[in-house]
Amino acid sequence: QVQVVESGGGLVQPGGSLRLSCAASGSIYRINLIRWYRQAPGEQRELVAAVTSDGITNYADSVKGRFTISRDNAKNTVYLQMNSLKPEDTAVYLCNVWAWSTSSTLRDYWGQGTQVTVSS
Repeated sequence: QVQVVESGGGLVQPGGSLRLSCAASGSIYRINLIRWYRQAPGEQRELVAAVTSDGITNYADSVKGRFTISRDNAKNTVYLQMNSLKPEDTAVYLCNVWAWSTSSTLRDYWGQGTQVTVSS
């Protein structure tokens, strides 16, 4: 089994910064693609950022220039540095990990999410 745990959320004022972490553990052979999503109340889940195993990144237009995704392959951890936060960034942030398990199965795994609230 593979477990995914997000952390780093919290309450921050507009213009502030947070760094989210997504740590994968368990029966992992190799992690491929990792994506950060967010979901605000009453809204559809939105893809925020993604990073491939080769380090290629992709961002939603709404966060380009403000958010940076990075990964530490040795720790099976991905980070989302969020700067210049806006109230509209308020949401539960969820990490989605595509990984090969040690039993040669490729599938995706979700964490429980971490709440980010941007408010004065």
